[in-house]
Parts: sequence; structure tokens; C-alpha cells
Amino acid sequence: MCGICGEFRLDGGLAEPERIRRMLTRLERRGPDDEGLYHDNALAFGHRRLAVIDLSERSRQPMVDEALGLALVFNGAIYNYPELRKELRAAGYRFFSEGDSETILKAYHHWGESCVEHLHGMFAFAIWDRRRHQLFLARDRLGIKPLYYSLDGDVFRFASNTQALLAAGDVDTRLDAVALHHMFTLHAVVPAPRTLLRGVRKLAPAHTQTLSAREIGAPRAYWRLHARRPAIELSEQDWIDTIHAALREAVRQRLDIADVPVGVLLSGGLDSSLLVALAAEAGAEDLRTFSIGFEDVAGEAGSEFEYSDQVVARYNTRHHKIHIPNAEVLPRLPEAVDAMAEPMFAQDAVAFYLLAEQVSKEIKVVQSGQGADEVFGGYFWYPRMMNEIIGEPVQRFRKHYFDRDHEELMAMLTPRWRGEDYTTADIQQRLAEPGADSLMDAILRLDVTTLIVDDPVKRVDNMTMAWGLEARVPFLDHELVELAMQCPPELKLRDNGKYPLKAIARGLLPDAVIDRPKGYFPMPALKYVRGEFLDMMRDVLNSRAARERNLFSREYIERLLAEPEKHLTRIQGSKLWHCALLELWLQRVVDPFSSAGAE
Repeated sequence: MCGICGEFRLDGGLAEPERIRRMLTRLERRGPDDEGLYHDNALAFGHRRLAVIDLSERSRQPMVDEALGLALVFNGAIYNYPELRKELRAAGYRFFSEGDSETILKAYHHWGESCVEHLHGMFAFAIWDRRRHQLFLARDRLGIKPLYYSLDGDVFRFASNTQALLAAGDVDTRLDAVALHHMFTLHAVVPAPRTLLRGVRKLAPAHTQTLSAREIGAPRAYWRLHARRPAIELSEQDWIDTIHAALREAVRQRLDIADVPVGVLLSGGLDSSLLVALAAEAGAEDLRTFSIGFEDVAGEAGSEFEYSDQVVARYNTRHHKIHIPNAEVLPRLPEAVDAMAEPMFAQDAVAFYLLAEQVSKEIKVVQSGQGADEVFGGYFWYPRMMNEIIGEPVQRFRKHYFDRDHEELMAMLTPRWRGEDYTTADIQQRLAEPGADSLMDAILRLDVTTLIVDDPVKRVDNMTMAWGLEARVPFLDHELVELAMQCPPELKLRDNGKYPLKAIARGLLPDAVIDRPKGYFPMPALKYVRGEFLDMMRDVLNSRAARERNLFSREYIERLLAEPEKHLTRIQGSKLWHCALLELWLQRVVDPFSSAGAE
């Protein structure tokens, strides 16, 4: 796991290594072990390394294969690289390292752009073909690893986060009105290729792109997810057994493919607890687990230790129980915001940030349970959507998911930012894409391929990599996801959701962990919009920078400030926090490089 960046001059001019060095300063925390720079006339690469696979100097990056005329910067992990190495050796290739990075280089030389179809894992990478003077970019199927880019005239730059691109300079930091609409409708999700900033874009998941002198090729989709029943009907037990086997294999791969120990972030919920059980099934010994808890507020528990402790006792893990005083939460919030490549409305971002800080002192790689709720239908709004029978598909989805309807959003924004209902049109188009047997199939596919990418998945990547901690997500193994999307939604949503996982867990986990109500990361200090938390938001939204930006209607903000805990979204998010978080992110991440939002 690493931080990558690069610059390519489409006009044939010389790339500027100094720009790369500036970008690398904003990627250092993603890769604390090493730094590398490569320059070849119009192309320059930068890399910050977190050494996880092949810890030797031979796997340093940027990696250059002189014989093939290729150079690589890569962020991620390829879980089938041992098998690919055998196949490529049989085809005549010789390897100078023992890791997965070189495997990508050989795969690209052997299969060309279709090399990504052979890769099983999470990845974002760039390959420079010196002989063809071409730059090839790729991102994994489910967008687990980020890849942002900017284009300033004939200068193309890419990086693992927005901060690096801003540090390089020459980025149009004006706000994108369409992205703004998406953000405040889909709780901070801005589907690729857009971001909130006009001058920053991101390669979509499951896409590649090739650039050459004075030409930027169109992004190419190399994988599409279908949500249809299999040709041969499976019984309920067949589904349970097949999913169990696939999930166990996903966990095993993410344990075995590393030259450092791999732990588990154990929240005490079903998903992370099941990862511990399946790791034990896969033969893991001396497994390290990590839980975090906070102080109670207003009678609400600030930890789930009562559940995680039961899992630890059953599997005798080497457990680290981390307790964070509430007094430390709010002062550390700005740090978490600084680590956000894009604004994130979920209040548990700071919890992941603080957890990753402590875990990174003990270990470099962990498995995490993100994706289980989306893949297996664990959220409370899914049954409501399934039972909704009135209206067009997008209306049935919007009624239970959109943070704000278009009319409210227009009232929230000042006139200069008002426009069309971009989000409804976008979601309507995505739900209508072929390859889904029912509306619920289409909704779950949308969540897995689009919405999750820019919410929990991005959040986990940003907050863990801020501390040089690699998070692996077995529930987003693409083969497991393909299998789960064939499973009938009715089976997944049974028993308040995630029925297949609950059936797998029965006998492996304590019943109390399986049958408990679904929980969310307990952050009561930031859940209740009162006290110091409310004061902070009031200060941000009343600041000179916010008033000069003139993004939000003052009448709307004053209404939220008057009764902050009464203005919640359909999925129980704080509307006041949404506004404050965006303004805080602009002030801390973007404003140092520009007057963001100015025309």
C-alpha cells in the first residue's frame, strides 16, 4: 500500500520533478517507509512506499524494467500474484523481485491493457511505456484504491489524493455545481469522474485510460457487475455454503498475501466478528485484533466492547482494546478533515482516524468489514425500498435515501449555485442500466459499484492511510461480490438483512453478536449536536471565510443552528454537520491554495 503521483506533458515538454517532490510531501503519510522518483523527459513518477509484500530493495518504486522499457507506480495489493508469476514465467518472463508490483509490469507487457482483467485485488497504478511514449492508468473493480487527476493545458497529473494535486499547483479550485448537488443529496458521494473541484477528477472504478502525446484516450470499462439469478437455481443452503466458501477464501487470501502480520479491526459487530471467525477457519494463528471505544454520552454507550470481548474470548486473539476520552475527539477532528481527499459527512471518520493511529503502532495491515452491509443488504432502508410499490424506480429510491429533495437543496444554496436536479437524473440512469433482475437488484448494485466507493470505502482508505496502515476489505472481493449479486435480494434481506452472513456465523460466533441490533460506529460525542460540537460548527459557518464564500443561504443555516438535532436526513445524518464539514474542508484543504468557490 502506498501513495503514487505523476506528471505527463502531452506537448512533449519536460516534466517537472520539483512538482513531483511537492506532491510527495502530501503523500508521505500513506507510505512512511521509502520515497522514490523517476524522470523520463515528458514523464515523471513519484512514490511513497508502505512495505508489505517483498520488503527488500528489489520492490522499491517507481519500479523500472529496463528490458521491457516500462516503469510503474502502484498502490494496492494483488492477491493472485503468485499464480500470475507462475503463468508469466511459463510464458518466458524472468523476475528480479519477489513481490506483486513486478507482476503487474510483466502482465501489462504480456496482455496489454487487458492485464487488469487478470488481476485479483485492490489497485491503482500507472505504467509508462517508454518505447510507445504512452501512459496507462488503471483502478480496481470496486474502487478500493483512489486515483485522482488534473489537466492543466497540456500537463496531466495524477495522485492518490486531492491534496497532492493541489500541492503541485495549477488546479482549478472552483466548485463543481453538479458535484455539489450530488454531495448534498447522496451524503457526500460524488460519483466518478467528478469531484467537488472543477479541476480535479477521478478515474472511475473498473476503468483504465491510456494517454499519449497530445491525446487523452477515453476511459475504458473492463468489468461490469450483473445482478441476475444464475442459470441453475440454488437452494437456500447452497447459497449459504457457496457464500461461506467464497468469503473464507477472500479472508485467507488477505491473510496470506503479506510479508508482515495481518490483524483485524474488531468493532464487535457481525461483519468484523465474522472476519475473526473465518480467519481462524483459514488457519490463522496468533491473530491480532483491535477495538476502539469512547465515553458514554446522554446514556448512549460509546463502545461495543461487550460484544468484541466475547469474540476475543472465543478465539483467544491477541487483543488491543483502545479507549479514547471524549475530550480528545473534537480537538482531533481537524486532523481527520485534513486527511480527507474529498469531504466526508460520516461522523465516524474521526473514529477511524484515531483507531488507525493506535493500530499503526502495532501492525501494518488489517482486515476490515466495510462492504458487508451494501453487498448483503444490511441497512434499514433496503426493506423500505423493497416494500415501496408506488412511483418510478428513482422515486422509490429517493424517498428512503436522498438527504434532501431538490427543492430543499435549492433553498439551502445561494442563487449562484442553484441549478437542475442533477442527482435524480444521474441515479435514474444508473438504476435503468441493464443486467439487474429487479429494482432491488439494481439498488444493491448501485450501492456496491457507486455509492459505497465514495462513502465507507474512501473513508477507510483515507483514515487508515493517514497513518501508513493498509486496510483490506474481504467483503469487497470482486468474486465474492459477483456471487452475492446473483443471490436473491429476498434471501439477503431476510431477518433484518445480511441473512446469509448470519447463517454462516451461527455456531462460529456467540448468538449475542449475531442477534444484536445493527450498530454503527459509536461516536456519541459527535452524534449529539450540542455543547462544544455545536459551538465548533457555529464558528465555522459564521466565519469570515464562510460568509465570503456565500455558498449557503443564511436563512437556512440559521434555521439549522436554532434546532440542530431536529434537522436530520432520511438516514439520520445531521444536516447542520453536512454544511459545517464541507466548509471546514474547504477552509483547511482547499483555501490554502486558492479562494475556493470564487467565480
